[in-house]
Amino acid sequence: MLLSLICWIGGLIFFAFVLAPTAFNIPAVLPNTHLAGNVVGRALGKLHWIGIVSGIVFLVSSLLYSHITDGTAHVFAARHVLLCLMLALTLISQFGIIPRMDALRASLGDVNAAPLDNPARIQFDALHVWSTRVESAVLLLGLVVVYLTARSF
Repeated sequence: MLLSLICWIGGLIFFAFVLAPTAFNIPAVLPNTHLAGNVVGRALGKLHWIGIVSGIVFLVSSLLYSHITDGTAHVFAARHVLLCLMLALTLISQFGIIPRMDALRASLGDVNAAPLDNPARIQFDALHVWSTRVESAVLLLGLVVVYLTARSF
């Protein structure tokens, strides 16, 4: 249970504090923000799949653990509800926000080269803000789930 959750949360922390800032350290790592965006976008997609699989593994394991130890699965326990919310946010990001950002990035080319008043650029920037908010919310919820889960042992 904890291993699957920590893999997800650890991946989010690595992405937010190591991968993304390093990729956008222009020109030390990559020559432009377009390439950095491509690297970060692909990594985020993989991170989402790690989160989806880890979330399902955690949820099934936690429900089974609760059923075995207490005789009931505690379906609506706080950690289960929060984890389902984390999964929902991850799915929204993976299948809603990211594909729209990818389409805009493809139409714009280098996003930073597009004028700030370009409607596609404005939409991309707004989606980027939402993507960041969603990933931050998943991370914060995950830390709460880690606390709730560790406290129950």
